Amino acid sequence: MSAGTAAAGPGQVVAMPVAGTAAARAGNRLRHHVVTLVVENKAGVLVRVAGLFARRGFNIFSLAVAPTHDPRFSRISIVVDVDSAPLQQVVDQLDKLVNVVGITELHPMDAREAELLLVTVAADAVSRAQVIQLAEVFGAAVVDVGAEALTMRLASAPEVLDDFEDVLRTYGILELQRTGRIALPKLSHPARWLSDER
Repeated sequence: MSAGTAAAGPGQVVAMPVAGTAAARAGNRLRHHVVTLVVENKAGVLVRVAGLFARRGFNIFSLAVAPTHDPRFSRISIVVDVDSAPLQQVVDQLDKLVNVVGITELHPMDAREAELLLVTVAADAVSRAQVIQLAEVFGAAVVDVGAEALTMRLASAPEVLDDFEDVLRTYGILELQRTGRIALPKLSHPARWLSDER
């Protein structure tokens, strides 16, 4: 059961207030910067990157990793709370890792960001039509249907996912998974390289 819901009895779900709703997240968004690493596609690289953050006490808001168009390399997108540590200190530590090819930093205002959400929400015969209508408004797809619940998928900007998540809490969120933020620089704002490509 996810945060934000509580079982009231067999088959019943009650929505619970949760800290960190869209209003609160909006205030935090500008202090969360995306640090993008291009790394060699070798075993153990992700463990070393994550371990560095853990040792230094840097606060990671989210982390996503996948191969690039070049199979030799992967791109790691790390959303960092810039209030938890000076950004240059983060970069200096990352730059010491031998498998890191390049590092960029994207301010939220200079990036096109996206995230994927999967959510299962309570939807009985009474509320199902309303939940499906909300999904259509946000551009979400229904990917699984049960007698008392629906599972939906939404890929969009993080703030859109925040809003979608908040309106679904009224119906009762049973399970929720978000991938974490990925980003590319706006074409009008090229990425700022924080370390030279090796």
